[in-house]
Amino acid sequence: MNILVTGGAGFIGSNLVHYLLGAAADEIRPDINKVVTLDKLTYAGNYANLDPVEIDPRHVFVKGDIGDGKLVASLLREHEIDAVMHLAAESHVDRSIDAPEEFIETNVVGTFRLLEEFRRYIVETGKDKVDGYGKSIGDRGTCAFLHVSTDEVFGSLGPNDPAFHEETPYAPNSPYSASKAGSDHLVRAYHHTYGMPVITTNCSNNYGPYQFPEKLLPLMIRKTLKGESLPVYGDGSNVRDWLYVEDHCRGLAMALTKGEPGEIYVIGGKCEMKNLDVVHAIINTVRELAPERGIKSPEELITYVTDRPGHDRRYAIDPSRIGRDLGWEPRENFASGLKRTVQWYLDHEEWITSIEDGSYRGERLGTLA
Repeated sequence: MNILVTGGAGFIGSNLVHYLLGAAADEIRPDINKVVTLDKLTYAGNYANLDPVEIDPRHVFVKGDIGDGKLVASLLREHEIDAVMHLAAESHVDRSIDAPEEFIETNVVGTFRLLEEFRRYIVETGKDKVDGYGKSIGDRGTCAFLHVSTDEVFGSLGPNDPAFHEETPYAPNSPYSASKAGSDHLVRAYHHTYGMPVITTNCSNNYGPYQFPEKLLPLMIRKTLKGESLPVYGDGSNVRDWLYVEDHCRGLAMALTKGEPGEIYVIGGKCEMKNLDVVHAIINTVRELAPERGIKSPEELITYVTDRPGHDRRYAIDPSRIGRDLGWEPRENFASGLKRTVQWYLDHEEWITSIEDGSYRGERLGTLA
């Protein structure tokens, strides 16, 4: 089985590459022959994220854009790709508010280019005529396209609303979530129009190693270690469902190899928390794991700032379908996953320092605030 992972030098993508070339052999499929990582290495892509697999002969890294049809076409054919796992995306809400065009170009147009090249590839190679085409890749041994999306396409929940599920209507509220919703609809259309074997997943907020430090957890961990003010939007009562990244990657692999084409699976950590409670937990966990650093108390560190425009109040995921149909369950609760995450950042301060000073891409980024 040869897999193309787009966005594989990013946070979730790199963790997925590690998983595919590691634990997936025992937990999902023993016959993963090659993983090809395609990443443009924009600001959130970091080649150092792939250091653990750098010498693995099964891994190939290619710097490039999913919007480059000729490159994608050549990779599909050269490496005889059996499955595409599409994670390449612009994903930071604040950046989408300031510069929405990049999000449309990457998330919508880029996904379209990738779908088109994959469609041509399976037709030209005859894989769309394979007996059993349209069943899961685990049954038929031919191609599949896994599209990784977000719960933000579903909009915002009230305090007592039921959690998002696979039939929840779309109601995106930011340029980022609207661009991901557009890409989801394209993927669905390619299945219903062309019979393409696609699977879509929508996940809740991920956290774990290698996450770019503009995101909540790594940003707050770093600021806590430095004794800097921790900005919390509004009153801090916005609720998110938190999913440890390794649990997510295992769910993606299961959806690809066991899921039914045309199906949607939402993946969540069964862990709803207010943002303010998350920040308190981060501070307390850092204090517990690094007592020698003399970390300040939450009361000394937390400050409240003006809320972001269009800030969704609550996200929650009901992952019953992927649990029932594929046997997936999260292994980490928030406390255990947070300890693993904080410890990783304590052990890899040089990684985050290289991002802060810009050396990971040969330039300074300025302050991450």
